[in-house]
Amino acid sequence: MINIQVLRENPERIRQAIRDKGIGDPELVDQLTELDRRRRDHLAALQEAQARSNAVSKDIGIYMQSGRADEAKALIEESSQLKTSIRERQEAAAQANEDLERGLLEIPNLPHPDVPLGHTPEDNKIIARHGVQRTFDFDPLSHWELAERHGLIDFERGAKVSGAGFPFYTGKGARLQRALMNYFLDLAVDQGGYEEMQAPLLVNADSARGTGQLPDKEDLMYEVSRDGLYLIPTAEVPVTNVHRAEILDGSRLPVKYAAWTPCFRREAGSYGKDVRGLNRLHQFDKVELVWFTRPEHSYEALETLRNDAERPLKALELPYRVLLMCTGDMGFAQAKKYDLEVWSPGQGRWLEVSSISNFEDFQARRMQIRCRLEDRKKPALVHTLNGSGLAFPRIVAALLEQYQQGDGTIAIPDALQPYTGFDRIG
Repeated sequence: MINIQVLRENPERIRQAIRDKGIGDPELVDQLTELDRRRRDHLAALQEAQARSNAVSKDIGIYMQSGRADEAKALIEESSQLKTSIRERQEAAAQANEDLERGLLEIPNLPHPDVPLGHTPEDNKIIARHGVQRTFDFDPLSHWELAERHGLIDFERGAKVSGAGFPFYTGKGARLQRALMNYFLDLAVDQGGYEEMQAPLLVNADSARGTGQLPDKEDLMYEVSRDGLYLIPTAEVPVTNVHRAEILDGSRLPVKYAAWTPCFRREAGSYGKDVRGLNRLHQFDKVELVWFTRPEHSYEALETLRNDAERPLKALELPYRVLLMCTGDMGFAQAKKYDLEVWSPGQGRWLEVSSISNFEDFQARRMQIRCRLEDRKKPALVHTLNGSGLAFPRIVAALLEQYQQGDGTIAIPDALQPYTGFDRIG
């Protein structure tokens, strides 16, 4: 949620952010400005009525004690009217506040000045590349062809049991999944200094609202309506909410968590080649990295977090590139976002495997996560960040395609062999 002072002092900045991100309606800013004015008018009138009510009550007591009952009677009538007015003002102020809060939830975060303007993938800025795209002396297969040949993933039976986008991992495919989970977590904990966490897979609406999934991404989430719960689209949701309505010790920041979870996304409206194989699933595994930082340190933390997300890609020797996402391709809640994309030789294109984002105080304001700082009398909102470290499906796709051999087998990267227990598939 944005700071309401920005709405009061620079509403055009918010309108421009809405236009730059392509999310929401700029006219909402005028509606919220009017709601804020109305709420403040109600509060001012309420305070005036309460002050008058207190004075009248005091005068009634004085008149009654001095035997001036007739004068007291008139004030008693006024006091009754004031109580009615106070109740009405309280209700009106509460309604205006509720409407304002609901409207503010629909305003996206303001982009950082470094974020490039644009609304298409071509407007994203490639800022780094790592590794060399492999050349083959044979025609490389796609990961879904390799998975079928070696019995690693059963898409057909997954569709029979649950529907498209819910594959079975079988044999060495399942072991590869388990190896990635342990390897990514070990890198985060042992080399990145993260505290490991196991998080709930179902969250309530307050949690989904706190991280910005609601109301922005409600159509993309699986809802258990009977219980008022949602399946998590990412561990970001439960892990960031772990400190909701808490005041952290600023001297102990940053706090960093790593969590592996299955993730569930409806991904409605996705068709064509982008959904073949593991490209786009409704259920997948991911290790998420979450930070809570002091406000002044969050952009330094963003670069460290990006390095942490890149670490496994370098260790697995997968060619990848880093993109600074443009305003229209960065999401509702992010102030600045990087994407990491691996090269898919079997498909001849880049696949996103991680997003690394700084939300500044946008999520923390919704969740009221604050910290005590030495130079401030009142607790300050923390800044929150997160990044995938990493999402499994497209990593598996890239590994199978990148490490396929001319004899039909698939090599396992050296770094992963202690976790798989085998050095080759096939």
